[in-house]
Amino acid sequence: MYTNILWFLLCAALITFSGTQLSKYGNQLADLTGLSKAWIGLILMATVTSLPELVTGLSAVIVVEAPDLAAGNILGSCVFNLLILSLLDVMVKKPITSLVKPSHLVAGSFGIMLLASAGVAIVLATQTTNVLWFSPFTPVLLLLYFASMRGIFLHEKSQSETDVDRQPASGTKSTIRKALFIYCLHALIVISAALFLPYFGENIAQQTGLSDSFFGTLFLAITTSLPEFVISISALRIGALDMAMGNLMGSNVFNIFVLGICDLFYTSGSFYAAISQTHLLSILASIVMTAVVAIGLIVRPEKKIWRLSLDTFTILIIYILLMFTLK
Repeated sequence: MYTNILWFLLCAALITFSGTQLSKYGNQLADLTGLSKAWIGLILMATVTSLPELVTGLSAVIVVEAPDLAAGNILGSCVFNLLILSLLDVMVKKPITSLVKPSHLVAGSFGIMLLASAGVAIVLATQTTNVLWFSPFTPVLLLLYFASMRGIFLHEKSQSETDVDRQPASGTKSTIRKALFIYCLHALIVISAALFLPYFGENIAQQTGLSDSFFGTLFLAITTSLPEFVISISALRIGALDMAMGNLMGSNVFNIFVLGICDLFYTSGSFYAAISQTHLLSILASIVMTAVVAIGLIVRPEKKIWRLSLDTFTILIIYILLMFTLK
C-alpha cells in the first residue's frame, strides 16, 4: 500500500507544479497575444486548471473502469473549488464576495444549471434509453456547456466595452514560441501524471476499505483541484481576486462538461446508472454552495464571523457535512 501512496503523492506533486506552470505561461501567452484577461480567467484558465479532472476522469472510465471514481473526482472537485473560496476569505480583511465583481453571477448561474442537469441525468438514468451507448442527457450537458461559454464570453465582452482595448505586450515571435513550448510541455506532464492517478487511487481505496465514491470525492478531487488552489492563492497575493473567482466558477462549469465526456467514453453501459446515487449529495451541495456565493455577490457582506464571512462559513459547514455523509 505504501508504494501506491508514494506514487500517488508523486503524481499529485507533478500535477500541482505543472498545473501552476500551465497557468503562469497561459497568462504570459495572453499578455504576448493581447487576449482578454477576463477571458483567460473565466474560460482558458479554468479549462487549463481543470485538465487533471478531464484526464483523470477519462482514465478512470477507460483504464480502470471505475465510474464511481470518475464521478467522485469530478463532482468532488466542484465542491472543493467552492471550499477554496472559504480558504481565500480567511486571507483577506473584508468578505471576499464584497471584493469581486457581481458579474460572476453569470458563471455561477450556468454552473447551477449544469449541476441540476447532471443530477436529473443520474436520477432518471434507469428510466431512459441510451442513444447508441451514451445517455440522451449527455448531448444536453455538452450543448449547455457551450452555451455557457458563449454567454459568459458575451457578458464579459459587454462589461469590457468601456475599457481601453488591450494591446499585445512587446515580444518577438521567438518569445511567443518559447512560452507556447513550455506551456505544452507542462500540459504533457499534467496529462501523464493524471493518467496514473485513478490506478493508484483505486488500489489505495481497495486496500484501505474506502469506497470509490468517498475516495474520489475527497482525496482524488483535492489532488486534481490543487492547481486551482495554488493559482487562487497566487492571484490573491497579486490582488487579482476576480481572476481567482473566475477560475473557480469557470472550473465548475467545465467539470460538468467533463462528466458528459466521461459518459461518451464509458462503453460498458449507462455511465449515470453505473455510478452511486450518493453523488447526488455532492451535486446538491455544489448547487447550495454556489447559491450561497450568489447571495454573497448580491448582498455584498461587510462583516465576518471570526475569520470568515457568513457565506463562506456556510460553505465550509456544508463541505464538512458532505464529507461525513459520504464516509
